[in-house]
This record gives sequence, C-alpha cells and structure tokens, in this order.
Amino acid sequence: MEVRLIFVLAAATTVAQTPEATFQSRCAACHSAGNVMGAPLPETLRKMSSKAILTALETGRMSSIGAGLTAAERETVAKIGVSETSVSAAKCTGTPRANGGWNGWADAANTRFAKASGLTRQTAPNLKLKWAFGFPGVTTAFGNPTVAGGRVFVGDANGVVNALDARTGCTYWTYTAAAGVRAAPVVGGQSVYFGDLRGNVYAVNSSTGALLWKVRADEQPMAVITGSPKLDAGRLYVPVSGRDESIAAINPSYECCTFRGSVVALDAATGKRIWQAYTVRDEPKVTGQNAKGTRTWGPSGAVPWSSPTLDPQKRVLYIGTGVNYSNPPTDTSDAILAIDMDSGRLLWSRQLTTADSYNFACGADDKTNCPKLPFVDYDFGHSPVLRNRVLFAGDKGGTVYALDADQQGKLLWKQKVASGGVNGGFMWGAASDEQGVAYIGISDFTAGKPEVGGGLVAFQLKTGEKLWMTPAPKPACIGTPGCSAAQPAPVTVIPGVAFLGSSDGHIRAYETSKGAIVWDFDTAKDFETVNGVKAHGGSIISMGPVVAGGMLYVTSGYGGNGMPGNVLLAFSLPR
Repeated sequence: MEVRLIFVLAAATTVAQTPEATFQSRCAACHSAGNVMGAPLPETLRKMSSKAILTALETGRMSSIGAGLTAAERETVAKIGVSETSVSAAKCTGTPRANGGWNGWADAANTRFAKASGLTRQTAPNLKLKWAFGFPGVTTAFGNPTVAGGRVFVGDANGVVNALDARTGCTYWTYTAAAGVRAAPVVGGQSVYFGDLRGNVYAVNSSTGALLWKVRADEQPMAVITGSPKLDAGRLYVPVSGRDESIAAINPSYECCTFRGSVVALDAATGKRIWQAYTVRDEPKVTGQNAKGTRTWGPSGAVPWSSPTLDPQKRVLYIGTGVNYSNPPTDTSDAILAIDMDSGRLLWSRQLTTADSYNFACGADDKTNCPKLPFVDYDFGHSPVLRNRVLFAGDKGGTVYALDADQQGKLLWKQKVASGGVNGGFMWGAASDEQGVAYIGISDFTAGKPEVGGGLVAFQLKTGEKLWMTPAPKPACIGTPGCSAAQPAPVTVIPGVAFLGSSDGHIRAYETSKGAIVWDFDTAKDFETVNGVKAHGGSIISMGPVVAGGMLYVTSGYGGNGMPGNVLLAFSLPR
C-alpha cells in the first residue's frame, strides 16, 4: 500500500564501480515498469537526492537490504540520485493568525466532512493557487497536512516535519524524524504528534518544534506507521503496520512472516504505553519451510494501514485490516474490528473476505514466499467512516460495505462496484456528509493501460442506493510513466462539494447532487515555491485534500507506481 524504495541483491562475483552499473546489477530487477511492489522507477530514483537513497539503505526502510551491500556499494548506488543543494526556506516573522482547522486525518468518525470550511458550492469553482511549498530531495509528497492555530503541519519522505504559515507558506520550524513521515500529524494542546516509517512516534512542541518525547510503537523491527494517530482524552491511539509484505518478495530466503498489526494506546503527555491490541490474536510460530528450505512462520499480517475511527461516547475504536502475510489465515484479516478504547479488548470482528493470504512475492517472478495461489489481496486500506451508527468501507476487491455499529458489525448491505485487484477497488478513503451520503473514489489502476480506472461514486448510507457515478476524465498525461485515470485517493467533502485527487495529477471538485465536475486543477507541472525549492507535481494517490479557513491544501507526487512529485499546494479564493 505504500511507496517502497526496494533493492535486490543480484548474485555477482564482481561489483561494477559506476552508479549505473551497480544499480543494474543490484537493483534493477525490482525497479522496473509494472513491478508489483510499487518500487520507484529508475527515472524517479534519479530525481531523488543521493542522501535520501543512502539513508534508506543504511538506516531507513531498506536497511535490511542495504546490510547485504558493502559501504562502498551503498555509497556508489546512491550516486544515481542528485547531489544535495542548500535551500534556505522563507522564515516566518510574527505569530500565525488562526483561521479554521483540520486536525489529523479527519474528525473522530473519519467522515472527512468539513462543515465550516469557508468554502461553498458557489465559491469552490473560483479557487486559485495561492502558494506552493517544495519538499527538497524527494520524489514523493505523500505527507497529509494538518491545519491548526494558523499553521500547516506536514511531513515529507525524508522525515522532515514542517510547520508553515497557513496563509503564506513561510516556515516557523522544522523537525527531522528518523524516517519518512506520511501520516497526518495530530495537534493537541501545545503538542504535535506523528509517526514515521520506522515505527517511531513523536511529540514535539507545536510552537518551536522541540522534541518532547519519542517512543517505539512496536519493538518489532519491521514496524511502520502509515496511518495518522487519533487523540482523545489524553490518549494517543496509533495504528501500526509492517513491511514483511515487501521483504518476502525481494528475499526468497527471508523467514516469512512474523509481523502482526496492532493499535497502540499511548499516554499523550509521556508516550508511555497503556495497551497494545494485536489484530492477530496468536503469536506467530514456525509452520514449516519454503522451497528454499527457509523456515516459514504464521499467522501474520492483518495490519491497519489507516487512521482509527473513534466513538468517544461509547468508548469504541474501529479499524480496518489487510491481508495475512502468511498462512495460516486468520478470522481478523480483511475485516473491520471494534476495540474497547479503555482496555484494548477486542469487542467484535466482522471479516468480509475469508482465507486471504498474500504478500508481494505472489506478484514477483520468484514466488517462493507466496502463501497462496491464486491470490486475492482484498485489504481494507482506508479508515471506516462512522455516520448515523453505520460503518462504511470499501475493499481493494471493489466492494463497498455498510455495517451496523451497534449490532457487532452486522452486514446491512454491500455492492460490488469496481473491478478490484492488487491496485484496484477502493484504497485510501471515503467521506460522508450530513445528508447521510457516502462518497468514494475508484482505483482499478492497471499497468500499461493509463485510460483504465477511476471514478467517484455516491451511495445512500441507509439503503445502499447508488445515487450517481462520475467516470474519470481521460488522462492528458498518457505517455508519461505512472500516468493513470485511477482515483485511489481519499475524498474530502464540504456542503455541496466533494474534492478528489487522481493518479493523473488532477485535483477536482464535484457537486454532490449529481456528480458534475465544477473545478479542475492539473498539479502535474512545475511550480515556483515560497521556499525556493525546485518543485513539480505528480500523482495524487494516498493524499487527501484538506479544507480549512477558506483554503484547500493538497500534496502532489507519488514516486512508486505513480508520477513523482514533491510539492504542497495551497489554494484560496481571489480577493
């Protein structure tokens, strides 16, 4: 589900000394067009900073692969990237002026509905670009922004968290985490909370960026945090994912798989762990061996990719889970789970696809670690939406579901709407307005077929009636690597308008009565930035638009199976 920088160790008795030759012998097998792991294409890697590539190999997401290379080899292959350039961001003077807010991934119920957004159906078509901010040395801008107290808080793929002025984009402070920060930060009191792609959770001072505390959400070395934490009553609820799924594909001798997903409750003041609720009840055990003679483990997986959904009054937390990474399959994969917020006790689980075991080896040339053929891969990648006691979610198989939150997830209705697949169906997020209508974008990304996929669908939550479906426009970027009509991105809705990004780089506004497109902006181009960084937009895939204070913010660029980019864009109404 997330962008991965992946290197394969090819068997070779000698190692070429040039960056390109080393890359071809060690890395090219996975960094090819149509690779199932979503590894960045060579042209994308060449736009990354050498420092970012080296960091990924030495201490970052790909450190387990980099460990098999010598220091000289790591330094050599990193030189396929660009040299670092010194950038001096425009520093803010004075204090920010508060004007609306959007805190974290969404509200507690994950409706992604902004009632008091400062925009309307009449004014939204008039949005104009106000400022752009460039993320230096990266090719992915998957960080989701948070707006609070007149500031925008947003992380980048190098782990730099920026505090910007919401009106002008000038910089108040930056903090550098140990790894990339893709999940939306959460603001509470004088603190900003966020997680990184090495499983660390941070609290920093919202005014200065000074570190207050840092803890590991899970001591398992494969832990990553891809979903935004939720903050309630002094507790931080953190979803924890794992990357066994990708390592299993690039190393057939890897002992797959031992990671199981969880939600961790932390004391917001100190970072102390209060409880950890695993999505797989049983600890993994040795189950046999694969064709290479390597031990296999299970059960595993069922990780939560996105932010939890909270019902503070009933003290229940809901989370969607993904596939099992190995056999045996469990009854909590591809499911919606209800967890007691106070104790971490599992209240109920509603599994919508059974026996779904999958990892990236299933789509690789070497399928040694694939647990099941044919495979399914019907993750619930996005947060369930809670509206009027109905839980709404769509899976990668292309089916949307409505569950009764008060009857242990009893199925109210379901509809198969999209084709589905590894990069298909519904991926990163739905929204719902006060009229009880749910809106969700279709992915159905198909490698080599950029015109296939996409669309925005509206459903009546109570009955399941499909109110309308607006197909994705034909992409203008056909011929550009990563271009696609697919729309896996999260939806954001205000009264009368739904906003949705696309893999073709466009951000669009749809009127909610019939789905007509009333505003369209192409982000896949160069931008002059307030911080002087050379910036370009690209695919909008996991990035949800944020609307607050009469402005719209969205990051653009996805360097895996999309078009790379490195920009945060802020739109406002003309004066």
